[in-house]
Amino acid sequence: MLGNESYTPEEIAQMLKVSKLTVYDLIKKGKLQAYRVGRQMRIDATELESYKVRGKEVQPTSPVAERNVDQRSIVISGQDNSLDMLAKQIEAKSGQFRALRSYVGSLDNLIAMYRGKADIISTHLFDGDTFEYNVPYVRKFLVSKSFIVIKFVNRQAGLYVAKGNPKQIQTWQDIADKQLEIVNREPGAGARVLLDEQLRLRGIAKDLIKGYSNEKTSHMAIASAIANGQADVGVGIEHTAKMADIDFVPMIHESYDLVMLKNERNQILISNVLSILKDTHFREALQSFGYDYEGIGEILWEQ
Repeated sequence: MLGNESYTPEEIAQMLKVSKLTVYDLIKKGKLQAYRVGRQMRIDATELESYKVRGKEVQPTSPVAERNVDQRSIVISGQDNSLDMLAKQIEAKSGQFRALRSYVGSLDNLIAMYRGKADIISTHLFDGDTFEYNVPYVRKFLVSKSFIVIKFVNRQAGLYVAKGNPKQIQTWQDIADKQLEIVNREPGAGARVLLDEQLRLRGIAKDLIKGYSNEKTSHMAIASAIANGQADVGVGIEHTAKMADIDFVPMIHESYDLVMLKNERNQILISNVLSILKDTHFREALQSFGYDYEGIGEILWEQ
């Protein structure tokens, strides 16, 4: 009989064709009465029928209704425009997520994730001991946490120089040997880490670098300083050099990757991101903006 039956929130979600979070939200708001049997929550069949009669059921065919009830805000942190493209796709894919953007450097991204302040982060951190990107840093910063590192886009990193490269800058060593004045990124930025590691590997003391403490907070700010003659050289990515109409000396092919924590709450988010990265239209959009997406979606590390 109807009066003797009861259902779990998961079963109710399947019958109403809505998400489990929607059902829990209805229970929390008192629109659907539930009770506990041990650790399990149950809803009587009569209560479900009464809810339907009251005319308060969720319209399963309306994406807007679903979004209004259980849309989750996620923080996507990193400075590259490719993340803005990814954020739009995540919002459009299922309507379950509302993307909030944070624009900080790679090391600060990892700290934010460790503190639970970010859901998807980007990193482009060069490790001079292994000559690898990202994974060595992620493993150190997210110790004791389960995470996944996913290959995203590839970029050329190198040296910004004035049009025509009048100082004939070709190597990292030139920065010290030619007594050039640099403009630097802020601590924690991937470009700052790249410079620091290259100086360390060559035994070049930072205090010998003129302008080392002259800091800017974006690739464009660095490129603009070079274009305006405020410094001789800076570190950044090729795409920005083209925008600023300055010359670029390529030094390294860097991997700009994504990191997410692996937990029950993020299962759908991870699945959505992997699906987007495999989508032909998304890849074509990246390519149209000059991004190299070779290997995109590959899981680089998982624990």
